Amino acid sequence: MRLRRAPVEKRRRAWLKPALFVLCFLVMAAGGGYAWSHRATPVSSPTKQSHGRTAPTAHSQTAAQTIRFIATGDELPHDTVNQAAKTANGYDYLPLFSKVHSYLTSAEMSFCNQESPSDPNLGVSGYPTFNAPKVFAQDLSQEGCNIINLANNHADDRGQPGIDATRGVWDGLPKLAVAGTARTSAEQNQIAYFTVKGVKFAFLSYAQCSNNSAVSSYGLNVFSQSLAGAQIAQAKQQADMIIAAMHSCDENRSDEDSWQDQTAQYFADQGVNIVVGTGPHWLQTTKRLPRAGGGTTVVWFSLGNLLSTQEDVNGLIGGIAVMDIDVATKTVTHLGFMPTYMHYEWTAQQKASENLLARHNLMLYPLDQAADVLARSQNNTTVAAQTDRVTALMNQFTPVTMLTSQTFLK
Repeated sequence: MRLRRAPVEKRRRAWLKPALFVLCFLVMAAGGGYAWSHRATPVSSPTKQSHGRTAPTAHSQTAAQTIRFIATGDELPHDTVNQAAKTANGYDYLPLFSKVHSYLTSAEMSFCNQESPSDPNLGVSGYPTFNAPKVFAQDLSQEGCNIINLANNHADDRGQPGIDATRGVWDGLPKLAVAGTARTSAEQNQIAYFTVKGVKFAFLSYAQCSNNSAVSSYGLNVFSQSLAGAQIAQAKQQADMIIAAMHSCDENRSDEDSWQDQTAQYFADQGVNIVVGTGPHWLQTTKRLPRAGGGTTVVWFSLGNLLSTQEDVNGLIGGIAVMDIDVATKTVTHLGFMPTYMHYEWTAQQKASENLLARHNLMLYPLDQAADVLARSQNNTTVAAQTDRVTALMNQFTPVTMLTSQTFLK
């Protein structure tokens, strides 16, 4: 055994220095490649969290220094949506999101607009007077929603009791912030604060109008400069960054109206960092407005619809807005957008007769994955045409990186 071991150990000594040199070279090369790749891709693969959401892992230095904030448009539980979610034992909306789940649950911060009460004591109803089952809010939570906007024109469709019940449902769900409605005057005056990676945010939320003229003075945050100004002033004393939701009421248009322009400029003049617009049901453009105190205010005038069964194709093309927030400078460094398509099928005859409940095979898709299903719809358009339209719209005033299902998580 000794006669056989000696030559092996001799060979090891002979190769030791070259091997160490090669090893060091490979470690240095790998380290450089790792650093470069993670500078280019700040968001890594999602990992499952205990409460059913997923969030990006943060192995790289760049990911640790960046907060990913995503936002989507209106979540509208139309009658056809509720019909599609109906089960033998209740409702389940999660299957409708299955094609986009990995994208919706990929960020630390996810804004969602729940445009319906969720009062478990009332019957389920769609347009024009909404009330979704309790599980609707629960399923939005499972789809990553943790910054919840409740200020919209349908929030008080069932009056103050519906508002109270909806806030009660969200009390029991994981979240970062809920704003826009209140059960009391004291609750309306409480700013929703939360902290991510050491950055303290304030979330404020306002609607231009209400469908219910009998709403209480505190139930829905109807925008006024006196209300918003007081809350922004308070938030500026406590938070590093302010996010404001702006729900407008001039629907079915792809250009912002004067109220949106004026309100967005007001927010910028007051020092708000990010404005997320909902309400028009159609996608609208994005701007960076000069911000009081320096820098810019990012304004998404309308993110359209995410979940709905509207009849016009513009109401079915929504998307996921992406903002990367630099932890050190507390600024939005990158804007991206991945278009989505809300699919359903019916025949030309059913469409002509407006047989709305005949619509079936409901499913949300990344737009770039929807060529086959879009061809089966009655929308008479293509993925290429809609991608070109959305790209031009989003980039009209400021650069927005258009994302696909393949590039979104990279």
